[in-house]
Amino acid sequence: MQHEFWHDRWQNNQIGFHLPEANPLLVKYFSDLHLQRGARIFLPLCGKTLDIAWLLAQGYQVVGAELSQIAIEDLFRQLNVTPNITKMGDITHYSALNIDIFVGDIFKLTSSLLGQVDAVYDRAALVALPDETRKSYAEHIITLTQHMGIPAQQLLVCFEYNQRLHDGPPFSVNIEEVKQLYQTHYSLTLLATEVVEGGLKGKCPAIEHVWWLNSLD
Repeated sequence: MQHEFWHDRWQNNQIGFHLPEANPLLVKYFSDLHLQRGARIFLPLCGKTLDIAWLLAQGYQVVGAELSQIAIEDLFRQLNVTPNITKMGDITHYSALNIDIFVGDIFKLTSSLLGQVDAVYDRAALVALPDETRKSYAEHIITLTQHMGIPAQQLLVCFEYNQRLHDGPPFSVNIEEVKQLYQTHYSLTLLATEVVEGGLKGKCPAIEHVWWLNSLD
């Protein structure tokens, strides 16, 4: 999917994927990761999600990656925080107390820039990507978050629906695809499967799967 697609969505405020509150699945299942306060949580393709404010309020540190500068400027306004902004080649780093956001192509983000993270929370990244990109994305996140050869655990939320009824994004990512993408590096636990009330954008029935991806080592 082209970068221009997402830049246009943010420029035109076509952000139906943005929730007006912290995601209930995050609130309900994040404790299953058994993280201590102060743990550093990575949110790929984070947008201006209110999940960030919730995580900060719980005492976690947050690091995000996002393509849209508009989204991140809005995010810091929501947080009522003025960030320090540093240009790092193709990536722009927005930083403040307990929060770091890297703006640019996530595939150009390196582990040295990202720093060590304790967990990944992926609610809107994997499902935002078309089929031909998801494998390389999953591999990149695994490599990006490795510490001493072990990737950070993940809380992963995926939609599943009849892809013929909706073009996406968000795209349908079923149980078998999650296994294909991640089972080599993680022990996979399906924490929950919940029906999307009203269907996906009112177009078709859908469910959400909540996964805990824990390192095999």
